[in-house]
Amino acid sequence: MQYTKAIFKLTPDNETNREILTAYLAQLDFESFDDTENELNAFYPSGKLNKNEIQLILSGLPFRVSFSEENMPDINWNEEWEKNYFQPLLIDGKCLVRAPFHKDFPTAEYEIIIEPNMAFGTGNHETTSLMIEHLLDLNVTDLDVLDMGCGTGILGIFASMRGCKSVTAIDIDNWAFESIVENCRLNKVTNVEASIGDAKLLGRKKFDLILANIQKNVILQDIDTYVSVLNDDGILIVSGFYKDDLEDIMGKASELYLRKLIIKERNSWIACSFEK
Repeated sequence: MQYTKAIFKLTPDNETNREILTAYLAQLDFESFDDTENELNAFYPSGKLNKNEIQLILSGLPFRVSFSEENMPDINWNEEWEKNYFQPLLIDGKCLVRAPFHKDFPTAEYEIIIEPNMAFGTGNHETTSLMIEHLLDLNVTDLDVLDMGCGTGILGIFASMRGCKSVTAIDIDNWAFESIVENCRLNKVTNVEASIGDAKLLGRKKFDLILANIQKNVILQDIDTYVSVLNDDGILIVSGFYKDDLEDIMGKASELYLRKLIIKERNSWIACSFEK
């Protein structure tokens, strides 16, 4: 498939502004994002996006963004992932994350097969692996789990492997829905129900465990809703933000009377758990 790379240069360029821009762009049909030192890149199937949609988002931001595009070569993305990005990953010595095309990988107690398809959630990012470490620490047997911003579905699939009763997986992008359906099939997981949308989809159903590996701004915006559907003594695990953002997350959690449990950190990325 032919892909187009959208190149965004921000002024001022900082982590907060990049998070805001990514959150807005994720509402469109971008399939993946890549940060470099000087720019934010976003990829989408050529012809699937109208430049006017992108410009409309940029015009409403409280900072300046220059925008250009570059056609990507028509290459085999699985080969690119295998060669450059997505290597088999062993987390905490117990959970192996690999792609179907990997040939050489170690054995582990748990094995999650992920077809990346340029989707976020292969375990190679610190936030995903930190969330998996949290799940390894928990007894999730017979729990009803919510996976917000599910991406490839890796977290919900792992919760299912560890014995949870059900998983509700929600993401705003079509590619995530297609990805989690495919990855559930690959891992023979049958108790995951995926939907396209955001926190507005959450109704009266209650959950024992909520996983939200998204972005700081989305977490702060929706955490009230998460807590409203979390059972008493339920656990909320959040990630997708830096160490410098932890104070804001902790402050909001305190307002909602959540009790801090465990904070995990790697390369300044944070994943922390709370109990209601």
